[in-house]
This record gives sequence, structure tokens and C-alpha cells, in this order.
Amino acid sequence: MIVIAHLSDIHIGATPGSVDRANAVMRYLDALPGDLDMVLVTGDIADHGVAEEYEEARKLLTSRHPVLVGPGNHDVREEFRRVLLGRPDPGGRPINQVFRSTKAVYAMCDSSIPPRQNPGLLDDETIAWLEGVLEGERELPVFVAFHHPPVTLRSPIVDAIMLRRPEPLESLIARHPNVAAVLVGHAHTAAATTFAGRPLLVGPGVISTLKLPWEEGGTSSENCADYDVPPSIAFHVFGDDGRLTTHYRVIQ
Repeated sequence: MIVIAHLSDIHIGATPGSVDRANAVMRYLDALPGDLDMVLVTGDIADHGVAEEYEEARKLLTSRHPVLVGPGNHDVREEFRRVLLGRPDPGGRPINQVFRSTKAVYAMCDSSIPPRQNPGLLDDETIAWLEGVLEGERELPVFVAFHHPPVTLRSPIVDAIMLRRPEPLESLIARHPNVAAVLVGHAHTAAATTFAGRPLLVGPGVISTLKLPWEEGGTSSENCADYDVPPSIAFHVFGDDGRLTTHYRVIQ
């Protein structure tokens, strides 16, 4: 069995409580009696993309569990790579990362479009990188993660800034049956649908929860985000039978 904690949209620096909310989530995960196979953080780590926010995030996102963090539309590649990952920046290229364990492969793709554009794109370099990861692993389950949902979620505010040109990704995943799921963020709401015939699971927001069109305020970009709802996370459980089950937790 594989157990993945999935969190997204921390937005350090967005509100005075952003650090406390992220800290509560990470304390909860570290206090679990069992070990997690992976903690995936699917983007928007910093709100303004500045070094001070990434310095705070680097301290917060340290865990006894393995952690893999990817960028979102609020992030800045150069500072993300330099401060959060501690790596030199090769001219702002996509931050694509892979983590391999004995049980699974985790491919974290960069769907951001510099400089801090709201929609997303998996560019040709990233698609080629992911193809190499998938071609190199035919047996273990692969979890593909990035920030922007590649399909509409019936949330007009998010759908307007979703992943552009998802067709190359869809075709690539369809050719690799060991892709177990696609895990994304960006929507600030837990959601589940399908993409390329696989589960597509959206991690809830840590910083806030986005109201939906049928909820009060859900049609206005000015007051659609609810900062009073506690942060939430998802646990994705992949069984030996190949079935993926997701549980959601609100962190008080």
C-alpha cells in the first residue's frame, strides 16, 4: 500500500495567518503514528515569489516524510529553485523533478508560465522530460503532479486560468497504463474527476477555500476565497489491487 499526503496552495505571505496554517498542516503530518510514502505539494508555495517567502517555506516544508514541492502561477522559478530547493538556476527553465522509491515514481512537473501568469502550460521541454520518465519506468505506478488542472472543474474563476494545451499530456498518459493518477492544485477546493482515463484529483487549498458558483460569493473574483475555513489536505491511498482511494482531512 502507498499513502500520499497531498496539499496545495500554501501562499506564504498572502495573509498574516499563512505561516500558521501551513505549520498546522505540517505538524499534523509529522505527528501521524505511521509513515507516509510521500508528501506532494502542488504549487503556489509563495504568494509574491520573493526570497523571504521561500525562506519561510523551506523551514515549514521540512518533514520526517519525503516531501516533493512544485511551483504554481504565484511562484518565481529563479527564487523557488535558488532558495527553496537550494540549487543554482539555469536561466529560468522549468522546475521538473522526479522522486523514485521502491514502490512508486513521483513526477512533479512545472506548469507555470513566467513571469507569474495565471494560466498554466506544460511546455515542450516538460512534456519531453515527462515522456522520458514514463518511458524509463514500465512497472511501478507513476503519480504525475503539477499545479494547473488540465480539465474544467465547473468553477468559472479557475476554469478561466486552467492548463492550456492539455492534449499532449493526455496523449502521453494514455500511452502509459502505469500512470496511477494525476494530482494538481490551483483550485483551492478538493475535487475529483478524470483525465486520460485516470483519476484526476485536486488538492484542497491550505491558505483558503474557493467558493463555487452555487455558493454565496462564488461568482465574484473579489470575494470568492474563504479564509475562515480551516486548511485541508488529501490522503491518496494506492492499494496492491491497483485501486486508488482518497480521504480528505480538515486540519484545525
